[in-house]
Amino acid sequence: MESSSLRAVGWARSLPLDSEVKTARDWARGHLETLGWTTTAPETVDAVLLTVSELVTNAHTHAHSSAQLVMACDDACLHVSVHDNSSDLPTPREASTERLGGRGMFLVDALADTWESHPCPHGKSVSACFRAPDA
Repeated sequence: MESSSLRAVGWARSLPLDSEVKTARDWARGHLETLGWTTTAPETVDAVLLTVSELVTNAHTHAHSSAQLVMACDDACLHVSVHDNSSDLPTPREASTERLGGRGMFLVDALADTWESHPCPHGKSVSACFRAPDA
């Protein structure tokens, strides 16, 4: 039997409803710097930071909830997850010139390699995956 091991590192941050989304982006950027991604994959860093902004904004604006932001990186992928207190799962909407907003999950869908949402006992989690630069 072949043994396999998984190398992973992760971080978590609670972002109260009254916190600024910039706080989440700055926190995420700092951890992406420790992974070396700001040098090796600046385009991916931009995509991750925009995704963090959208997911935290959705938690604050639509769920009227604090956001629990978790980032975990393994050999293949950076997983960005945001948990909030709403059980309403997000769905991407068509972009419209008739309304402001409503493009957040459309952007996440375009930026992330994959994304998913699932209900939890006290709300939901929305997760996006970004392939590691050397994967």
